[in-house]
Amino acid sequence: MLTTRMPMPRALALGSFSLALLCLASMLLGAGEIGIGSSLQALLGKADEDARFIVLELRLARTELALLVGLALGAAGVLLQAVTRNPLAEPGLLGVSAGSSFAVVIAINLGASAAGLHLGVAMLGALIGCLLVLLVTRLRGVGDDPVRLVLAGAAFSGILGALSSLLLLWDQRTADEMRFWIIGALAGRPLDTLDWSLPGLIAGLLLALLVVRPLAALALGERVASGLGHHPQLTRLGTLLAVAILVGTATAAAGPIAFIGLIVPYIARRLIGSDIRRTLGLSMLLGPCVLLLADVVSRLLVRPYELPVGVVSAFIGAPILIAVVRSHRLPTL
Repeated sequence: MLTTRMPMPRALALGSFSLALLCLASMLLGAGEIGIGSSLQALLGKADEDARFIVLELRLARTELALLVGLALGAAGVLLQAVTRNPLAEPGLLGVSAGSSFAVVIAINLGASAAGLHLGVAMLGALIGCLLVLLVTRLRGVGDDPVRLVLAGAAFSGILGALSSLLLLWDQRTADEMRFWIIGALAGRPLDTLDWSLPGLIAGLLLALLVVRPLAALALGERVASGLGHHPQLTRLGTLLAVAILVGTATAAAGPIAFIGLIVPYIARRLIGSDIRRTLGLSMLLGPCVLLLADVVSRLLVRPYELPVGVVSAFIGAPILIAVVRSHRLPTL
């Protein structure tokens, strides 16, 4: 088991400083012709109207969305890894994000407005994905092996991804609405995205705070948790519901963005140890940091064009996944 390597106040201070720095970078850097100087003048209210619109409207909304989605995915990754006791568990790898995306694709294919019911449908799909994860963890020889569990999740994600692709090929209207959303991106989102996604984030985080103590007790074993007055099955269901709300909110807002829920808990445990009460708090800072970093990189790699942030997060997360799998001893959760 990883031991505490950094005092919690120091880790929180480091995370807060990194977050502030990345927020500033997100406001100043972009793929267009507006440079750092013009962006800084726009922040000070001295730039022309075009620069002020790009910085104070487009980049600010994008930065706020990255904060929300990163926080949701970071917290969801910690909770999912704790409830499955699997350091490889991640919403994108275990099919939770795929379930959420598939539900949205079906809804739009049936004629629903993408802006009207993304959130509820995405949460429902994520909840179904979470329940399938819980079912798989109960299968003998699968739930006990981290790699087998990820392979089962990958198979589930692959099936749902193939079905989603078939629906997109079948209906051109659905394909037009989903083409950019389905690979995960922060750019081009409606300005009211934060208005309807913020309540989902708050609800998911409140539920996460309610289950974090029972989860910490559950890590000691079901008998110990029961002896302390907790209900293991109720704790698992509450945790998966929190994950479904958080992942559904993030997916509805920005599309499926993989590996954030893997990268963030991994870094948090390396910094402060594996106690979920510590890692959850730090991950709520590190999630936005990692997503903001990926978003800034996505703007600068192929200027004057941009890469979807989901592509960049995959490039960052894949080496970490390989490192965890190839490690001689997987972290004990």
